[in-house]
Amino acid sequence: MDNSILASVIGLGSMGLLFGAILAYASRIFRVEVDPRIEQIIEILPGANCGGCGYPGCSGYADALVKNNVDMNLCAPGGADVIAQISAILGKESDATGVEMVAAVQCKGGNAEAKSRFIYHGILDCTAAQMLDSGFKSCVYGCLGLGTCVRACPFDALHINANGLPEVNEAKCTACGLCVKACPRDIMTLIPKIQRIFIGCNSHDRGKSVKNACSVGCIGCTKCATPKVTPSGAILMDNNLPKIIKPDAEDLRAAVESCPTNSFSIRRIMLD
Repeated sequence: MDNSILASVIGLGSMGLLFGAILAYASRIFRVEVDPRIEQIIEILPGANCGGCGYPGCSGYADALVKNNVDMNLCAPGGADVIAQISAILGKESDATGVEMVAAVQCKGGNAEAKSRFIYHGILDCTAAQMLDSGFKSCVYGCLGLGTCVRACPFDALHINANGLPEVNEAKCTACGLCVKACPRDIMTLIPKIQRIFIGCNSHDRGKSVKNACSVGCIGCTKCATPKVTPSGAILMDNNLPKIIKPDAEDLRAAVESCPTNSFSIRRIMLD
């Protein structure tokens, strides 16, 4: 072999060994120690990376739990079991409320019940439709039915029904809250699973103006909140809408029966 070629090979090999040694040394010097609890928490989190906790995926939440002492009950898909495991890993008492939630649709004004002011031919997105003269619905509070909440759900727990309203598949819903954040009209909400009855209207108007827009809209009559109908005090009026403050009150059924516009919704599925 030519001596010049041999020298080049030896030289390149030596340089490779030298640079490798430098990189190995640098990796030891500049190594960032990772708290093993972060990896342990990542392992027990659902891995959905839905972002419902407010952090960039499960790894981001695990990092915040260990380093920033954030709440342990932010992972809705994980539920109480995951909270208990996180509590054990961090050696802290659980700060969970113990109340399981589920998504609910606060609007019953579908295509058959709610009037439209014009025919919309734009992008099939509720936020886009909302920007066009406050939407095509006569009720400026009502569901636009274009499926923005459906597309935001990573668990396939929502679909638009034949009447143009979102429906929740409670068996799949994890209460991550992404549909709530996505809706430009605040139609989607989270309620306790123990709550079977909720108000299916989001309008803050009253009387005739509501009736002119939707046949099932709450007219703010306050009848459901009177002591005669709900003596438990389960309902308070808030900005012309009933607000349920005792979700498991037995007299909520009386509120449903007293409503002149059928504005309350009753969940069809009760999960354990």
